[in-house]
Amino acid sequence: MERLRLSRLTLQVLAWVGLWALVFLVLGGDVASPGRSLRRLLPLLATIGVVVALNGLVLLPRLYFRGRRGGYLLAAVLLVIVATLVAQNAGFSGRRFPVLYERMSRNRSLGLGTLRYALPIATSLLGSVVFEVMRYAGFREREAVRAQREQLATELKFLKSQVNPHFLFNSLNNIYTLTLLHDEKAPESLLRLSGMLRYMLYDSETESVALGREIAYIRDFIALRRLKDSRGMDIRVELDDRWPELRIAPLLLIPFVENAFKHSRVEDLEDGYVKIKLTTSDVRSTSDVVLTFSVVNSVPARTSPADRVGGIGLENVRKRLELLYPGRHHLRILPGGNTFTVELKLDLP
Repeated sequence: MERLRLSRLTLQVLAWVGLWALVFLVLGGDVASPGRSLRRLLPLLATIGVVVALNGLVLLPRLYFRGRRGGYLLAAVLLVIVATLVAQNAGFSGRRFPVLYERMSRNRSLGLGTLRYALPIATSLLGSVVFEVMRYAGFREREAVRAQREQLATELKFLKSQVNPHFLFNSLNNIYTLTLLHDEKAPESLLRLSGMLRYMLYDSETESVALGREIAYIRDFIALRRLKDSRGMDIRVELDDRWPELRIAPLLLIPFVENAFKHSRVEDLEDGYVKIKLTTSDVRSTSDVVLTFSVVNSVPARTSPADRVGGIGLENVRKRLELLYPGRHHLRILPGGNTFTVELKLDLP
């Protein structure tokens, strides 16, 4: 890291020195003898290089980036003043200013001559500040994004390690009952549960999965929930799987479904219901496919404290969407009197 910083600073020093050398040579250099012109420019160019190097190595990291902005401003002004006086009084040439070759002795008093030296030095310092501050801001932004990703990954692992015990136990009990009744649904249900656990614990370790795999997980989840009541709960599902190979972040949609089943009391056959709909449509102007996922569930008249607590599932999804699909998603969460609606629109490449 230190070597990279020194290499970047060296390039910046060379860039500013080269820029001002080119400017002076174009404005007033001796075309017939560019070597002599560069020799006359040497004190000023060397001073510019030293100022940029000191700013990058000392002033910015020890003052500005540590929040001591006032101290940095004072030190930077002093550095420009000292560097200007040194460059102006360097006895390398008998001329007044490197690009003015009149046969006059150098004017070493303060005035316009000093300003001519101060301008390129101060401009180089200011330019290096802008460059380093922008680079530092980008670095901090990347660090913040990396920290967010690590936090979300930790939360996702926590969610996966916290497999809903009620769902798991209920599913196992229901499958056990099916085996006792020699119901032909038992092997199929066991395979569904095995596939869900495999997807949750292993397949979702990647950054993205096939949309068809996510849809299959939702279908398996709903199929196992249906085993809870043989009378037929009001669960309406429409899942468009025309684009199964589209890539999507794993376990992105299931929290909405789990939230609906948790708070709807769908077991109430008279008033409880869950409606799940997924549609996809291509955008003709681009190669993107717009995925629309909506979940609507009933809200019971009497709610328990557990129903009023939302958990971390939906909030986790919101943060994941902001990080993984910035500017490419629209999430609406609409709580109502007797209905709770979640609608997600997502642009998938």
